[in-house]
Amino acid sequence: MRISRTARVVLGCVTAAGLAIVYVPLLLVLLNSVNTDRSFGWPPSGLTGRWWRAALHSEGARQALLTSLKAGLAATAIALVLGTLAAYAVHRHRFFGRRTVSFLLVLPIALPGIVSGIALNAAFRTVLDPIGIGFGLFTVVVGHATFCVVIVFNNIGARLRRIAPSLAEASADLGARPWQTFRYVTFPAMRSALFAGGLLAFALSFDEIVVTTFTAGPGTRTLPIWIYENLARPHQAPVVNVVAALLILASVIPVYIAQRLSSDTAGGRL
Repeated sequence: MRISRTARVVLGCVTAAGLAIVYVPLLLVLLNSVNTDRSFGWPPSGLTGRWWRAALHSEGARQALLTSLKAGLAATAIALVLGTLAAYAVHRHRFFGRRTVSFLLVLPIALPGIVSGIALNAAFRTVLDPIGIGFGLFTVVVGHATFCVVIVFNNIGARLRRIAPSLAEASADLGARPWQTFRYVTFPAMRSALFAGGLLAFALSFDEIVVTTFTAGPGTRTLPIWIYENLARPHQAPVVNVVAALLILASVIPVYIAQRLSSDTAGGRL
């Protein structure tokens, strides 16, 4: 389809404006993390690494980072197992209610975070409190896993749809058992999708704040919650900008790797 020069210019301007709205604030966060002015005056009066050193020595930030890593890794591990099994069952087998199961698996990512948070909070109070399990890291991991499973399920499902069933049938004809077929045929073909889904799930869990607010206990602070609590404190504002800059980098890297893996495999390189 050919479009006029005027239309191309308008589309280019609209695209540039949209990208600016998204990325200029992120660039300002990165710039303020090395701004010598504590009040972030513009233009910056100078550049300094003082706030980065202060962030590295902040006990609260380090503990929050450790909590986020634990929650993200645990939620990702659960999502990889459950998401892979669910995708394999839905896309490789025919059973009653298959479409309903697929819909229910995808639904958590479509629900507003505050709705999921309230629902999980009520469920934990009803089910876990009576048996002595309070809010803490465990409930945060369970809450994050509910939407991380969707990421892995979608990635693996998309890959399984591109793998010809005849490969597994040929493996069975050659005498391979189901586990051997999965190990030598199916798993190598979906390995990169599994890795990409895990990276995306970890990035989503690491940055999550809404569900975490409703599922974390009083002493459980992830890095996003620590940032939110310290954002309004004048003396902590520069350190918060440093931590936010680190979060930007921590989010961009896994998403970029996952995108490269997805584009490579879409082009035929498994």
